[in-house]
Amino acid sequence: MQSSVRLAVFGSIASLILLAGCGLTPTTTNNGPSTVTSLPKIIAHRGGTGDAPENTLEAIRQSIAHRADAMWLTVQLSKDGVPVLYRPADLSALTDTKGPVSAFTAAELARMNAGWNFRRGDAYRYRDHPIGIPTLRQALQAIPPAMPIILDMKALPAAPQALAVARVLDEENAWPRVSIYSTEADYQQSFAVYPHARLFESRDTTRARLVRVLLNQGCVDAPAEHTATAFELHRQMTVVEKFTLGEGRSDVQASLWTPATVACFRRKPDVRIVAIAVNDPDDYRAAACLGIDAVLVDSPLQMAAVKASMAMPLRCEARQGAQSRQ
Repeated sequence: MQSSVRLAVFGSIASLILLAGCGLTPTTTNNGPSTVTSLPKIIAHRGGTGDAPENTLEAIRQSIAHRADAMWLTVQLSKDGVPVLYRPADLSALTDTKGPVSAFTAAELARMNAGWNFRRGDAYRYRDHPIGIPTLRQALQAIPPAMPIILDMKALPAAPQALAVARVLDEENAWPRVSIYSTEADYQQSFAVYPHARLFESRDTTRARLVRVLLNQGCVDAPAEHTATAFELHRQMTVVEKFTLGEGRSDVQASLWTPATVACFRRKPDVRIVAIAVNDPDDYRAAACLGIDAVLVDSPLQMAAVKASMAMPLRCEARQGAQSRQ
């Protein structure tokens, strides 16, 4: 009886040429301990969702103060075609209003309280100090010109939003510091027509490369040089085994970035790797020892302290299973 295995991944996720420096490669001798002389850059997830209401100017302000190296922001389109910063499908998830972002103008969104549901302990401090949903233009103007920005595209269709975002990037001369990410392949296609656009490869492509290595199929399709990639360091996944008369399922907590997968992605020059959802000291250290370029964190405040506490050069225990770079 033949069976096949497929992986279903639940949930979602710039060009790190902008995060200056070469890929971080630990130095190892005879499979002994390795040393790392540079640590991964810190990217503020949605502006730093653990420290302040996500995708707000206040989150951006705090992340800059907490020494984040780059900013990851989520973009949707308002009713009047203005790119604004918001992630969930419905405004009720974070604000004091219901409905999709696309049902309101940018001016109406600015008057909503994007911090309504932000809680620290038992306190909802922003209910008495409301902060609105900002536009992409406002965010670009608030972020230092030297800081790289990753824009995560949400909502479909992709073409109108890509056009509106491109117009803002043109007017703000922001293309050199911005990269585009999305879980929707339509956005890669929509932005491909803009010669200045820096794009992460599609999430599906990155996942497929990782899975092939992890399932011992080998590094059969390493990314091309200058490719930017991003995926979770750890990911809840479901393995589905197909049989003639049914299927079996197993839920697993998978570690996607390993010595073998990183080595595969490093086969070509200047491939950048972002590890998503790195939020504790152990994961940050693991990312550093793997040679990850940058990590996406919820709290730049906490992760900056973790980074500062690490004595350099960082000594890493040897891990088996790495493939040599070719």
